[in-house]
Amino acid sequence: MAVRAVRGAVQLERDEAGHMDEQVGALLTAVLERNALSADDLISIWFTATPDLHSDFPAAAARKLGIVDVPLICAQELDIEGAMPRVVRVLAHIESDRSRAEIAHVYLGAAAALRKDIAQ
Repeated sequence: MAVRAVRGAVQLERDEAGHMDEQVGALLTAVLERNALSADDLISIWFTATPDLHSDFPAAAARKLGIVDVPLICAQELDIEGAMPRVVRVLAHIESDRSRAEIAHVYLGAAAALRKDIAQ
């Protein structure tokens, strides 16, 4: 089994903790489902949030999904002029038999514009 990385992102409509939980939860669920993963396949997850998000830690949504024994960390994205606002990104390290080409990176909603080359 190989160690792989899965990318993803979602743009929030507003900076509210409940909305963040919902949207980040949907993103993580899609990452797991599209890659046929369970929480046991996760090694760690990095979350980043744009500087305009203050309501909660994106990692809290993972804990609410039952991802409780996986190392998680949150960081702030660079504050780049003209960057898409209210975006949470994930970088999940996983164990998988899939090749790099078979990994499904997940960019939900408007965040698909961030990586048109790999967004599903």
